[in-house]
Amino acid sequence: MPSGRFAPSPTGDLHLGNLRTAMVAWLFARSDGATFVLRFEDLDTATVRPEYYQRQADDLAALGLDWDEPVIRQSDRLAIYHDVVDRLVAEGLAYPCYCSRREIREAAQAPNGPSTHEGYPQTCRHLSHAERSARERSGRRAAYRLRTDERSIRFDDLVAGPSEGPVDDLVIQRNDGTPAYNLVVVIDDVASEIDVVVRADDLLSSTPRQLEVARVLGLPPPRYAHVPLVLSPSGDRLAKRDGAVTLADRGALGETPAQVRSFLASTLGLCEPDEPVTMADLLARFDPAGLPTQPLVLDPDRPIVGL
Repeated sequence: MPSGRFAPSPTGDLHLGNLRTAMVAWLFARSDGATFVLRFEDLDTATVRPEYYQRQADDLAALGLDWDEPVIRQSDRLAIYHDVVDRLVAEGLAYPCYCSRREIREAAQAPNGPSTHEGYPQTCRHLSHAERSARERSGRRAAYRLRTDERSIRFDDLVAGPSEGPVDDLVIQRNDGTPAYNLVVVIDDVASEIDVVVRADDLLSSTPRQLEVARVLGLPPPRYAHVPLVLSPSGDRLAKRDGAVTLADRGALGETPAQVRSFLASTLGLCEPDEPVTMADLLARFDPAGLPTQPLVLDPDRPIVGL
């Protein structure tokens, strides 16, 4: 059955921008009669904190969002990702890369450097077996990159419209053995039968790479809807350091989850800022064509009640 999803990383409390995107993802899915998946992207063990799984889920529930079981944790699916990487390497569709970020940057900037895909100059793409062995003997650990064609990929985004971006030999497994984001999200979205991926538009540029991963794996890609970011008054992407940006922060100011829900919905053109609404009310009014296409600037120091 087609599904939608919200996929946070449990590294801290969700801020208002995250919650706004989650609301849109829920509305997209439920308006199509689809199931809704909550998936925790928790492969970065250095930043994940156990307490945030439940705190993030509680904040979503406080706004009135529900989801279908089971809740997915990427950390439970490591064997699946590693099997895919092993298969791609065995089929010659991926190769080991021993480059550091500094070496990649310097090679790309060299006047007579190698031909490059957008981000990676293909330094390790054509290494001989002896050259690879020499790097391994020196103690270098390999990441793995997908072997791609040098091209751009066009796609129609349901919010951003016609879009295009380059594809390079992207990393599919880091040199510490962690499967990379652009690989695992494709595997997971297909496994959950995600029909529309709704996320913030800072990930718009990642979409061509994910479409390429799906093509190489022979998997049907989902459609995409990239929601404009919520920005701080300085014009930067909203972050928890910007002030009262979480549901707990707003509660400390005397604002209820219902009031935050109304405010966020008002920024999507679905109600007035102080209008009491449920998620069922918003679902009845939801029209993807009416979603804003420009970023929302939010002043965390300004009360949202009485606007």
